[in-house]
Amino acid sequence: MEPALIGTRLASAAIGPLLRKLLARDVPGAGLTGAERPVRLASLLSFRGEKRTLTEKDVRKLAATLVARTVEGPGEAPFPADETEAVTDALAANLLALGDLDMDDAQAVHLGHRALARRLRAAAPAPDGLSADAVLHLETITEAACRHILEFFTQRPSFVARTLVEQTRGQARISAKLDAMAAAHPGPLAEDAAFERRYLAHLAKKHGRLTIYGLDLRDAAAEWPLDVAYLSLEAAGEDRGPHRDHQEHAGHRPYASLRADLALAAHDRILLRGQAGSGKTTLVQWLTVAACAADPVDGMAYLYGRVPLVLPLRTLTRHGERLPDAGRFLSAAGCPLTPPDGWADRVLAAGRGLVLVDGIDEIPEAERGRAREWLRGLLDAYGEGNRWLVTSRPTAVRDDWLARDGFTELTLAPMSPAEVTTFVRRWHRAAGPSAAPYEQRLLDSLRTTEHVAQLATNPLMCGLICALHHDRRGYLPRGRKPLYDAALSLLLARRDRERGMGAPYGVDLDEAPQIQLVQRLAYWLTLNDRLVMDRAHARSLVTEALPAMGLTDHTPDQVFTHLLHRSGLLREPTADTVDFVHRTFQDYLAAKALVDHWDIGVLVRHAADDRWEDVIRMAVGHARPREAAEILRELLTAADAAATRRTRLRLVLLAATALGHATEVAPEIRAEILRRTERIVPPRTPHEARELAAADGMALDLLPGPEGLDDEAAEMAVIAASHIPGDAAILYLTRFADHPSLDVRAQLVWAWKRFDTRPYAEEVIARLNPADLRYLASDDEQADELLRLGIAPRRLEIGERVGDERVAALLDRCDLKALIVTRGAGHAFPAALSRQENLETLSLLLPDGLTWKLADLPAAPLRELYFSFLPDDDLAGLRRYPDLRHLSVWWPTPRYEEYWRALAGLGRLESLAVEPDVIATCPEGLALPSVTTLHLGSVHAGTPLARVFPGLREVVALHVPLAGAEHLPPHVEVLGRWKGAVPEPDGSGTAP
Repeated sequence: MEPALIGTRLASAAIGPLLRKLLARDVPGAGLTGAERPVRLASLLSFRGEKRTLTEKDVRKLAATLVARTVEGPGEAPFPADETEAVTDALAANLLALGDLDMDDAQAVHLGHRALARRLRAAAPAPDGLSADAVLHLETITEAACRHILEFFTQRPSFVARTLVEQTRGQARISAKLDAMAAAHPGPLAEDAAFERRYLAHLAKKHGRLTIYGLDLRDAAAEWPLDVAYLSLEAAGEDRGPHRDHQEHAGHRPYASLRADLALAAHDRILLRGQAGSGKTTLVQWLTVAACAADPVDGMAYLYGRVPLVLPLRTLTRHGERLPDAGRFLSAAGCPLTPPDGWADRVLAAGRGLVLVDGIDEIPEAERGRAREWLRGLLDAYGEGNRWLVTSRPTAVRDDWLARDGFTELTLAPMSPAEVTTFVRRWHRAAGPSAAPYEQRLLDSLRTTEHVAQLATNPLMCGLICALHHDRRGYLPRGRKPLYDAALSLLLARRDRERGMGAPYGVDLDEAPQIQLVQRLAYWLTLNDRLVMDRAHARSLVTEALPAMGLTDHTPDQVFTHLLHRSGLLREPTADTVDFVHRTFQDYLAAKALVDHWDIGVLVRHAADDRWEDVIRMAVGHARPREAAEILRELLTAADAAATRRTRLRLVLLAATALGHATEVAPEIRAEILRRTERIVPPRTPHEARELAAADGMALDLLPGPEGLDDEAAEMAVIAASHIPGDAAILYLTRFADHPSLDVRAQLVWAWKRFDTRPYAEEVIARLNPADLRYLASDDEQADELLRLGIAPRRLEIGERVGDERVAALLDRCDLKALIVTRGAGHAFPAALSRQENLETLSLLLPDGLTWKLADLPAAPLRELYFSFLPDDDLAGLRRYPDLRHLSVWWPTPRYEEYWRALAGLGRLESLAVEPDVIATCPEGLALPSVTTLHLGSVHAGTPLARVFPGLREVVALHVPLAGAEHLPPHVEVLGRWKGAVPEPDGSGTAP
């Protein structure tokens, strides 16, 4: 199940009321009459303390409901059904771990939902024996829950009040310091202030643009506005310094994870590690510009009033100079301005400095000890009040290198998919109007082209990919070789040369010998099926190669250290091991070595191993025509000998995808591969369809239809094509727009999000046969297209990202029979809903806190009704719908009696979605004899099913197997699919 689908099922309207139960009631005010201590998380929770309103059992029930929400509905289950209980237990443990975190609510908000989820998973017992799918599902649910919990924190009146009070006090403290400075230094103060205005303006101009090194852009500038291009990344690590903010607990150092540009707000001394291109220098620029701003930058107010002192070590020591004292900072860093005598000393003595020491790794190793002593001297003189940031590559200095000096060590984390998307959008915005047409194409490639996504894990590589894509007018190379060649050229040679780095390790190697050396390491790792090797063995491999390469002017230690620290390809995960920064670089270089050694037998023996797929594809790309033909021929022979269809499919598809990497292949080999591929199309399952899609554009030439395909085969063909980006796939999918199968057309609607919105709408959505089809408007762009094209469906789903105006326009346009509408925080109730007089099915997902009434609903012949929390008026209003057959209202607290009385008035109600604990609240003497179907997540012993539902015949399990099914009456049948009105397609299938 895709994370986006899970997010839809866990929309704020659906789970907000559930998760709010975890929190105790808040009171307004800033707490000034109390102890004025930070509000710890434990005090905010309803299952902690003396006044608890939830027990641990209740939290587990809540977790079971959240899990059930994400697995309900038609389609393939996201994880094996027999792991449901284990996933529920693990989620409950994660939620209960909130009470064990030693932090306050403000710190939790600063962490962000992903980091908070990681902290919960670390604090909770590790789930035992879960499959990879179940673990991924658990992580996604936990992150979604954390997002809502943090949102609740920021909505608490006391949180807002305390934040405002703290800001006011901080401004007062700054004002008092300025007044004290003016009184203490009446003469130089005015001169200093005048100079600082010039100095800050100079820094803002100098660092306000982001320089992109090593990019072959003919028509684009080499610099980008920093405020447009900057992307805040996350930093994480153990808080090691003696001045850390949190006390050690239970013998463990507390784990820190926060936005990198906010790290200095929590810690005044930081050693920040990051791989080459991870964004360390860009962060230094961003902190500098934020401190120079005339007004506080959003989220960066803690830097307002500070004076940045930017000290790039590679510049300070370029000619062997002695590291400067405070009075020579500006001249040593190349600043053309001359400060008043003693200005830097006064800034640092007053605790107003922001000292940014960039690039410990960019000075010779022999000089790093001297640099540390220089830094310690500055700390002894100016340690109090100032903020200090030192950057380095991960392995340039040992752990705890600055720990005794009170530095917290953090490491920049790899970019998440969401951060990659943000980076790409900002890069194209910075590149100007000429880049705009290529933005969405690249985002599609990142989502669908695995080898590109594997490289896009830090800003440097993302920038490289953006530049290559832009330079080629919106197309990345069809093969990987040009992309990897450009990346290797950038990392191994051009980046350091264009930055004027010189030779910090005394070694100046061209690109070709460096590739040969790292290629030997990749070859050994791949042959031995490893990702990590001993440092000593890696050094020995380099040492053995140097004489044959004629590299005798440098010692093996010099060459190995240079490769390790300056190539950008290698890293040290521990002090004694070495690996590649990206697995894809190892595969690429190993493939080249395997072809050079002509180890074709090794390639074929591993052909069925998915870990070798990329190696084999890239080996074909490196090979000469006759060599490529032999590899492909051997793959086909291995496919003939495969024992299972799955293996045969994998090998034929591997040959087909590898074919696309070859520069030249004999026509008979190409024809044979295409003929073999025809035997496995159309695909038989969604999994096979996705595997087939890996063949990119070639699969479209092989996919048949729609003529001659039955409904199931047509659906699988559409699934395969919908996973192939580009206009060619749209043209193929257009053929199925009028297909009689509802499942086929539903897949076409679902696939809209994978393509450019307007072309897909014009070619596919506008041509769909609307019979019984539910259309989807998931965002404003899709809503605009439905309106522009004049499409007025009878069944419609409106997502949370559609604005209120467009919701109203869609509802006014359509005469609906079925509607699912989701509103998020800040949205209004869709008033136009009241005019939908022919609605039969309505699913209404509203955010917690949005006021609504049953009276707001239309006077329509509703047969199925779903809403996420109770309306503000009397539930007796349900009697307006005498034909109501199905009703879903989760956790109708605390109006249980009113809820049951209202249900008793619905004489035709046949189906009900309800929690087992809610059934237990049904008053004695009240029964619903018309209800024959219940939708349950579990069944508890003692649940009065027979008393409340004497006509019960079947239970639809929200997840299989149904927990507690043995407590059902013997005549009740358990079904494993959803029936009735839910926020999922009604009879229209689901996208795999």
